[in-house]
Amino acid sequence: MLTRERMYQAIVEKDASFEGTFITAVKTTGIFCRPTCTARKPKLENVEFLGSTCEALKKGYRPCKVCGPLEKKGETPGFVKAVLDELSADPSLKFKDGDLIARGVEPSKIRRWFLKTHGITFQAYQRMFRINSAFKKIQNGEPVTSAAFDAGYESLSGFSDSFKAIFGVSPSNSKNKQVINMTRLETPLGTMFACAVDRGICLLEFTDRKMLETELKTLSRLLNANIIQAPHPHFEQLEQELHEYFEGERKHFSVPLFAPGTEFQQSVWDMLQTIPYGTTRSYKKQAQALNKPESIRAVAGANGMNRISILIPCHRVLGEDGSLTGYGGGIYRKKWLLDFEKANR
Repeated sequence: MLTRERMYQAIVEKDASFEGTFITAVKTTGIFCRPTCTARKPKLENVEFLGSTCEALKKGYRPCKVCGPLEKKGETPGFVKAVLDELSADPSLKFKDGDLIARGVEPSKIRRWFLKTHGITFQAYQRMFRINSAFKKIQNGEPVTSAAFDAGYESLSGFSDSFKAIFGVSPSNSKNKQVINMTRLETPLGTMFACAVDRGICLLEFTDRKMLETELKTLSRLLNANIIQAPHPHFEQLEQELHEYFEGERKHFSVPLFAPGTEFQQSVWDMLQTIPYGTTRSYKKQAQALNKPESIRAVAGANGMNRISILIPCHRVLGEDGSLTGYGGGIYRKKWLLDFEKANR
């Protein structure tokens, strides 16, 4: 566990590998900062280390104007990006500590970043990336043997065992099995999980949502797919558009979406996307717009089953009396989003 002394050392050194790990809140000024803030450092006894920007905001702290802790969250540090680019170009690479040191990368820093950002070790990430690369090659018609060796496996038996452990079937029987790629994103309202398939983003949820595990299991069942933590091209566009949204610069999203569900659920989710930025609609009016005025509860239930937060804006739906009801990400997040959009419309 990180001690107060180690976190304080990190802010003194402006250590970028601690980005996203904690927030520094200064009691004497009421300001909170990133670990890498260049402003003058407070005394240790005047510092409160918090887990997120949301926690800092809820405690009444204001964001620092120097480091902008609410801005550009989740950016990949340069030393991590260089390693990921190299791994992407050649999935067979197996980075060990010596390989990282030879590239000027401190192994402990990249391990810490992966645990915080992806919730897994760097070595586990590499293994998943290799197996995912091999899976996609097999799906595209390549022989199992070449897919395995191209991904860096030294034996077919080892590859087969690893493949079965993740996908539940042998490589030769995996044609009908899909992969759902998952990543973590940092936002001003907290950490989110995103899932993607080639058709689009299929999940975007806050990591503390109570129904998250159920949503992931449902998604896996609907798509006959395994969920693994791995990169996907849609994630880059999603991260950029979310950044622009939280900057107040984007009011419409263009990243592809894929929301499997019943015909009724999909009609509700499509209707949600017609609610203009910075405005709200009641559940009753939403039901009327769907020509189902008697189905207010069913509409509310479908809203609650939405797995793609913010992009499919169920936060813009209120109770008939204007109350902030029914938001899986938490009422305080719903209020924040509505206030933010109203101020930036």
